[in-house]
Amino acid sequence: MQNVLLIFINILVTFSLVLLIEKIFKKEGLYVWAAIALIMANILECKTAGLFSGFTATCGNVLFASVFLATDIMNEKYGAEYSKKAIKLAVFAMVSFTIIMQIGLLFKPDATDMAHDAMKTLFGLNLRITISSVLLFYISNNLDIFLFERIKKKLPDKLWVRNNVATIISNVLENYFFIFFAFVGMYDIPTMLNIATTISAVEIVIALCDTPFLYVSKKLS
Repeated sequence: MQNVLLIFINILVTFSLVLLIEKIFKKEGLYVWAAIALIMANILECKTAGLFSGFTATCGNVLFASVFLATDIMNEKYGAEYSKKAIKLAVFAMVSFTIIMQIGLLFKPDATDMAHDAMKTLFGLNLRITISSVLLFYISNNLDIFLFERIKKKLPDKLWVRNNVATIISNVLENYFFIFFAFVGMYDIPTMLNIATTISAVEIVIALCDTPFLYVSKKLS
């Protein structure tokens, strides 16, 4: 029960920070958020937490979802071209972080070092998983931007429709493709489908929670 409460606290705090950084720094703040959220999400993705019986989420789920919120705010208020730029910036930041971290791990630790083993556990590179994560992040967020813009043209007065439809479709497709590309050969198909379905169910709930924050962002314009 504690983890269920914490995930909603996490949603409230994380999505509120998105609104705050946009309020203070406008679209430039959302650029920064997309970059730091992607890096933090990939770190917190290493930790999993049980929610209900049979439902497990990673601690990076909400941060990943916050990038969708950030790009939807940017798409709604500034235009799709700025959302696409934010995703490119986030991918550049993540790739840069990964490269620099791998160089840092190559240094032979001193006898007084206390961090190397822990850092190696967290940041040791699994090339296939890393490439799958970054590639699917880029594709899914651009799909979200595309769907959001298309639905906006057809239903300009239905903000909640374009927000939820675009985010949920993009999120779910990202989960299934990522699990397949990252873990094929490591798990059987039923196991991969079970993992992807569980993660998708959690992320659908998170995606539905971001809609009020998008409306608040418009009110704060």
